[in-house]
Amino acid sequence: MSTVLYEKKEYLRECKKGIGMEYRGTKSRTKSGKLCQKWASSVPHKPRFTPETNPKADLESNFCRNPDGDSLGPWCYTTDLSIRWEHCNIQDCSEECILCSGEDYRGKTSKTESGYTCQRWDSQKPHSHGYLPQHVCPFLPLCPSSLSPINIRLPEKYLEENFCRNPDGEPRPWCFTTNPTKRWEFCSIPRCTSEPPTIAEELTCATGDGSAYRGTIALTESGKTCQIWASQTPHKHSRTPENYPCKGLTMNYCRNPDNERQPWCYTTDPETRWEYCKVPSCGDEPSPDEPVIAPEVDCYVGNGQSYRGVTTETVSGKKCQSWSSMVPHSHKKTPQAFPYADLRRNLCRNPDEDRAPWCYTTDPSVRWEYCRVEKCPITPVEVKPDLHVKPVMPTAGSSIPEAEDCKLGSGTTYRGPTSMTALGVTCQAWSAMTPHQHSSFTPTTHSDKGLESNQCRNPDDDPNGPWCYTTDPNKKWDYCNIPDCGGVECGQPKEKPRRCFGRIVGGCKSKPHSWPWQISLRTSTHLHFCGGTLIKPQWVLTAAHCLERSNKPMAYKVYLGIHTELANEQSKQVRDLEKLILGPERADIALLKLASPAIINDKVLPVCLPKKDYIVPSGTECYVTGWGDTQGTGGDGVLKETGFPVIENKVCNRPEYLSGRVKDHEMCAGNIEGGTDSCQGDSGGPLVCYAQSTFILQGVTSWGLGCANPMKPGVYARVSKFVDWIDTQIKLNS
Repeated sequence: MSTVLYEKKEYLRECKKGIGMEYRGTKSRTKSGKLCQKWASSVPHKPRFTPETNPKADLESNFCRNPDGDSLGPWCYTTDLSIRWEHCNIQDCSEECILCSGEDYRGKTSKTESGYTCQRWDSQKPHSHGYLPQHVCPFLPLCPSSLSPINIRLPEKYLEENFCRNPDGEPRPWCFTTNPTKRWEFCSIPRCTSEPPTIAEELTCATGDGSAYRGTIALTESGKTCQIWASQTPHKHSRTPENYPCKGLTMNYCRNPDNERQPWCYTTDPETRWEYCKVPSCGDEPSPDEPVIAPEVDCYVGNGQSYRGVTTETVSGKKCQSWSSMVPHSHKKTPQAFPYADLRRNLCRNPDEDRAPWCYTTDPSVRWEYCRVEKCPITPVEVKPDLHVKPVMPTAGSSIPEAEDCKLGSGTTYRGPTSMTALGVTCQAWSAMTPHQHSSFTPTTHSDKGLESNQCRNPDDDPNGPWCYTTDPNKKWDYCNIPDCGGVECGQPKEKPRRCFGRIVGGCKSKPHSWPWQISLRTSTHLHFCGGTLIKPQWVLTAAHCLERSNKPMAYKVYLGIHTELANEQSKQVRDLEKLILGPERADIALLKLASPAIINDKVLPVCLPKKDYIVPSGTECYVTGWGDTQGTGGDGVLKETGFPVIENKVCNRPEYLSGRVKDHEMCAGNIEGGTDSCQGDSGGPLVCYAQSTFILQGVTSWGLGCANPMKPGVYARVSKFVDWIDTQIKLNS
């Protein structure tokens, strides 16, 4: 694997200028759909152009390039023995037209079909949304020392300025508008006259999300016949062959035109708008429905080949690509090729006996990285302390000794002794030029950055913390595992949660006290009826509708530190309420002031609040907990958990889902196919999302249509919209 892939690189455009000699995108298939051969490989074709013969052409991996100035643009050698090379279909950056549904449109149109100016993608005004060109730091104490947002590019969506784009499977590019009364609208961009890209069709089975399936199955999972895509009877819709010309919408065959989780169709049953189809997976691919339950401790032993945890993030914070997906990176590490490696979803794994769990990333410019997974602790050998070492005393005005082995913020001031990467590789001295030559960071160029030896440092204010050049010739640099000084006093339970992607309606039991901010809201007679979340020692956040039975604090009690609904644990804390404060403008959120502060310990701990107005990106995996109704499916009586993705409000408000009912101060989460949801008894409870080793409260369970019903996700009060209100009320009532 090329170490170039690990260097810090700027975002690369997936379009070409002129004949494409400067194209540095990641397309790796030819115009006829053939997979490109790696430039460094001699199989099946001996290449004339290689990384060694043409070092300035950036012949990386098997990406399309134009090293010889071909007038027809980028090309590649193919993996087809009978076809030596072929051109690639790379759109021109200046071309103001769309291929297919415009998923790859990179033009600069910024007005809608009605003439509205588009809202910038990095703006939340006038419309809040979850289509973010940057991943903003969700919780200020986790941000760099300057408290500025962490900016991690999400290049796969290309959400630049206020240009029209299609990030979510709509029929054509669109944008949010600058008109407060018009949330979003399609853009008027003509279709290109050039030939659309081809795909490697799958006729008898499907891989990944089934977007390449072109078989003839026309029945849903429940046995209903599919409606013809070109028909508007019995269901009117926009998924037509005209709107989706490259998606194979012929007859009534099951297809996936809009990035759903698997092929589906509208049904001929007037009472059932659409359903998923039962298309067999190619090979022994694990079922996407199968719940993923983490081991007791989410860590790995040895090289991590046996790791079966739930981490989906790399050491630099990038999201992992699904193993069954070929976008943005084509590869051969598939569930079919490695049936015993548990390559489910986009979970970190080690199918090829590498040094640690890893994954392909969703960043087209970085093919793969090791994952942010800790090694399992080894019982330490007791060492006799050196009595001759004089203890370091803090100087006046300083709370942390200079050489303390912990970091503040991003660790730019870290001067501790650690000189080993997170994977256990010894650091190269900053002044050394072997095994890795470098000119950027030396004791001479950065004399005030502590680069005197080989200790981990952060001379460039990397948001992911201290790092170093390594003594491994195959790995130029890597991050170090430096803990935060004093830690964060919220959102970090001592007992690591399972982070189970099973379902509450299905009985995924949580580990005792692994969600220590979860409270049980009870009647004065001690009956549980709602959930809630401890956000400060004396304050709980819940849903306003949980307080409809009485406006008197004496009518309620709060239980903390419990795992069972019976609440017979010794860790139980019971508090009366001093005050009830309902949310502004009838929002379904409320604050409860406890009569006395909770005692904070391993079993009772506040969760962290999000940054003001933070929008959780669509697809983020979050978790709900509660003692709610499991409809006879198991797990009653103990705290349960379930994980599912956040759904952008624009998608959730489609007619087939919640049809415009979700407001800007609310958010959606759940699985569109049903079976996973929070139910009665979980109202008011937390929806937490995991970021940088910390759980952050993003939602308060509010409402839904039924319980875990298909196509009806759960709705939550969006906590980030109420951060100012929460702070104000706590100050006024403390």
